[in-house]
Amino acid sequence: MTAPFDRLRAQPFDKLRGALAADPRPRTLGFDRTPRGERAAAVLMLFTRDADPSLTFVTRAETLRNHAGQVALPGGAVDPGDIDATDTALREADEEIGLNRRSVSLLGQLPPLWVPASRFDVTTVVATWPGDATLAPMDPAETGSVERFTISELTDPANRVTARHPVGFTGPAFAMGEVFIWGLTAHLVDWVLDLAGWARHWDIDRVVDIPAQFLRD
Repeated sequence: MTAPFDRLRAQPFDKLRGALAADPRPRTLGFDRTPRGERAAAVLMLFTRDADPSLTFVTRAETLRNHAGQVALPGGAVDPGDIDATDTALREADEEIGLNRRSVSLLGQLPPLWVPASRFDVTTVVATWPGDATLAPMDPAETGSVERFTISELTDPANRVTARHPVGFTGPAFAMGEVFIWGLTAHLVDWVLDLAGWARHWDIDRVVDIPAQFLRD
């Protein structure tokens, strides 16, 4: 376990909870992400309650028309019957990976951000769970796999890179062995690592091209 986490493991979520309650200022992520009010979605950033918490990701199925094979947070569009963004995120996580919402404790939310590719205003719901159950794809046609990475892995400078898209876009990314996390998902994780006080210095000048298998539109 890395030294920064040794200092934080007694109460790893206190600073994050406080930062979310303070309604953090939205990041621009390269351009204006102000919500447009056209479509709404929510994703779940789910941490285990371990000394070195792990974060859950999903890999989108290879057969999907859009973003096949890409790594994301569980989530999706708001349904008419959803109460709020939290309800959407928990419902989607249940449908995608079998998460029991009764095991989840909420920490807060990030401000909604507009995603131009889908024209969704996306709210990130941040929460914890015991991590004592198996999460797996509920519908292989939608979700290819479930991945979990610890905070010490995500903050390891060896796993941090700047991703470069063929059109010139660059942004923070996580190179986790054969898994490459980039785009909005990487921005959201990078943001929360900063808010929680977990982030470590990494070489932003280490630029790599996004691997083709994680680049499909």
